Amino acid sequence: MDETGIYKTIKAPSEGEYKEKGSKFLAFAYPVSTEDEFKDILADLKKRFYDARHHVYAFRIGADKKFYRCSDDGEPPNSSGPPVLGQILSFDLTNIAIIVVRYFGGTKLGVPGLINAYRSATSDAIQNAEIIEVTETKTVEIKFQYPAIGNVMRIINEEGLEVLDREMLTDCKFVLSIKVPDFDRVIERIEDLRMCEINYER
Repeated sequence: MDETGIYKTIKAPSEGEYKEKGSKFLAFAYPVSTEDEFKDILADLKKRFYDARHHVYAFRIGADKKFYRCSDDGEPPNSSGPPVLGQILSFDLTNIAIIVVRYFGGTKLGVPGLINAYRSATSDAIQNAEIIEVTETKTVEIKFQYPAIGNVMRIINEEGLEVLDREMLTDCKFVLSIKVPDFDRVIERIEDLRMCEINYER
């Protein structure tokens, strides 16, 4: 995510492939938002490709792009996981996991050959995916008395806010989704009403 609150990820799972000297490298890219989600996908792929020699992976999670991991899964150190992660970084993606399944063809490729193979399979999977831009949002809870509903709804409509939940009684409560680039402005508008209690993670 840059200062505009926008980051890039993939819209749906995709696949890629690379072959070298009898070895097959099957790359699978998935949009993910948590490490647990990734672990479930990895476990499923290991069951599906139980007879493969290696299940190399890399992922990056979070709009701030700070949480990432990779694994060589038995390949020579830094020959496989880092090249997969490198492609994620090169395409500037986050909330993505890529797993490359290798079937050994009987001929060793050497570290340079492995780096190229894992990088190529990963690049193929990413290029076969639809890359989308996502605007990060924050969730805000506001509480107010019913007479303020008109003023609150005017802000919601003018700012195009998504209402995730609402209670409209004498005491009202709305849960709103606000895009990060608009957040400070919208909060200031709500505060200026002097009618609402505002709660959000700071």
